[in-house]
Amino acid sequence: MNEALSIMPEVGITAACAALGASRATLSRRRKPKLAKDFRKRQKRALSEEERQKVLDVMNSERFMDAAPREVYASLLDEGCHLASVSTMYRVLSASQGVRERRALRRHPSYTKPELVARGPNQVWSWDITKVRGPQQRDWFHLYVMLDIFSRKVVGWMLASTESARLAEEWIRSIVESEGIAANTLTIHADRGTSMRSKTVAELFDDLDIARSHSRPRTSNDNAFSEAGFKTFKYHWSYPGSFDGLGEGRAYFDLLFRWYNEEHHHSGIADLTPSCVHGGEAEEALAARQRVLDARYAEHPERFVNGPPKVRRPSAEVWINRPTNQHVALSSGEDESSQPAQSASSRTHTRARSARNQSAGLVVAAAVGGVGNSSPEKSHEP
Repeated sequence: MNEALSIMPEVGITAACAALGASRATLSRRRKPKLAKDFRKRQKRALSEEERQKVLDVMNSERFMDAAPREVYASLLDEGCHLASVSTMYRVLSASQGVRERRALRRHPSYTKPELVARGPNQVWSWDITKVRGPQQRDWFHLYVMLDIFSRKVVGWMLASTESARLAEEWIRSIVESEGIAANTLTIHADRGTSMRSKTVAELFDDLDIARSHSRPRTSNDNAFSEAGFKTFKYHWSYPGSFDGLGEGRAYFDLLFRWYNEEHHHSGIADLTPSCVHGGEAEEALAARQRVLDARYAEHPERFVNGPPKVRRPSAEVWINRPTNQHVALSSGEDESSQPAQSASSRTHTRARSARNQSAGLVVAAAVGGVGNSSPEKSHEP
């Protein structure tokens, strides 16, 4: 929007909005400074301060302290007294903090949105529990899954007949020991389930010097990595839907998670396998892919109209709720000031060609190209 405001004096509001895809209404609001609020003037027919205080004294008197304003109004009217209307009584009480919900409702606290970032494996884990259908209609098993959000690897799992904080505590301890996690290096995120917020698990995290994080109530997006993982696991073509027993379920999930970690090419990590990224073998795999693309380009350069192909790389940072004002470095590792400027310039030229005023569009493209060099765009993780 700031780019549109800067080039608007040169090309006009129509061409600027068309080239940058901005809304004319939003741009017009940005141009005009916000006016101060116009507070209402005191009406001549309004109650005076003495009358308002009298109404308040009557409402707070021992006789009417527990009565509703309509009850007070009717009682005084039967006695030949009229102080104010019912709505005015409500306004006077509201101004003095004298109105509240009659029922004792629970006041829900405001929960802070979790903001976690992982720049490597074993920095942030996410875990959750999902139900798996058993042999009978109302029989359920409980699948515990711990996921590394950077590599997407399932670092641990367990299929049990019940959901228990004690089982979760033993399971988490075994995973931390098997991964060799050092103190104060790991954050484990989960939703607000009973096992996740149990005192047993909280004491375990304190003993192991592990930071804990929880989702906001009824906000599944705060635990999106675990939710997406469950969809991958339970919507796999081989998923049977139900299991005759724990033995059968454990045998199936052992094969499924081996496939997921070792063979599944995850789109969120540039189609690498989770074990490859978790084990630090991503650069070697990407270099091998780049050699294949370079060889293919050398054979048929005419088939690559956009120039030499570049292998897709995973994001350098993985966030749970990335802050909107947080500038994240480019995951490609290229110069931060050149790559976004090129993409901004190319998009501007494309949009400028579709503008009605061709000459204005060329000016817009040139102007925005200059803006892009000084203000690179933010990169977004896949």
